[in-house]
Amino acid sequence: MSESIKNSVNRRIVLASRPKGEPRDENFRMESLPVPVPGDGQALMRTIYLSLDPYMRGRMSDGPSYAAPVQIGEVMTARTVSEVVESKSAAVQVGDIVLCDAGWQEYTVADGTKVQKLDPSAAPVSTALGVLGMPGLTAYTGLLNIGQPKAGETVVVAAAAGAVGAVVGQLAKIWGCTAIGIAGGPEKCDYVVKELGFDACLDHRSESLGAELKAACGKGIDIYFENVGGKVFEAVLPLLNPFSRIPVCGLISSYNATELPPGPDQTPILMRSILTKRLTFRGFIVSDYWSQYPEFFRDVSGWIREGRIKYREDVAEGIEDTVSAFQGLLKGKNFGKMLVRMSR
Repeated sequence: MSESIKNSVNRRIVLASRPKGEPRDENFRMESLPVPVPGDGQALMRTIYLSLDPYMRGRMSDGPSYAAPVQIGEVMTARTVSEVVESKSAAVQVGDIVLCDAGWQEYTVADGTKVQKLDPSAAPVSTALGVLGMPGLTAYTGLLNIGQPKAGETVVVAAAAGAVGAVVGQLAKIWGCTAIGIAGGPEKCDYVVKELGFDACLDHRSESLGAELKAACGKGIDIYFENVGGKVFEAVLPLLNPFSRIPVCGLISSYNATELPPGPDQTPILMRSILTKRLTFRGFIVSDYWSQYPEFFRDVSGWIREGRIKYREDVAEGIEDTVSAFQGLLKGKNFGKMLVRMSR
């Protein structure tokens, strides 16, 4: 370990309390501790990029879920791209760039065999957290396995300018479908159509979203990739064709909810539609499909090189901006894959 690192501190953000509704500043606490020392078989890694993702809101709650919650006083969970700065493992060397689960902190120690080495010459290392990482794999596997797209079908994607939705729509086009996006605001909608090549994109804030969506989907909707829920889903439901497939990836509109939404119970309408239209709803977690990572990486990295898939990153600077960037992510303020650059 270099003298400069020995004399440094490891700043980290821990969960100070469980939020009720939107996460607030007081739900987090910044701590400064000595830089950890690796043991035999371990490596010390300095975080370069930290990934912020909507699923982290669920980890802040202690209700039953597919993964254990972050405990009070624990470092907030996150995948990172990190640089090995000291190694006592034959699996990694000083200077290697790796993908690991460091969480919201500047340094971490991990078993050298439990991290994934990255090739910086193959693609920008930040893409391992976005288009070539978990969000990209989520889009690829959810659309392919649950959506089962067929040429000529209409695919509607919620949160179309986000890290997952942007890839879903571009894959739909590659696989011969019409891609209709739903995003927040004219700037994002313009990007989705003009840069990503969707056939249309509608602003979810529009009071006439249902009518606009019906006009854009002249033949109805065959696949709806759900990232949002709420009023967006309400606009989609009447337009679903018989035998439509709905991969349920996320429900960001309700992550901060503390009670059921007001208004009439829509459950009977939903259940009748599922029955009469023979709809397929399936929730999924990306870990269900890790075995398809090699196929995904081959296909999507190739399409990026060919210019058929484009991506955008929204990068905050420094651990000091992590909490505010995460709060903004949950409100849709980010434009592209949300990252925090922790070091260079």
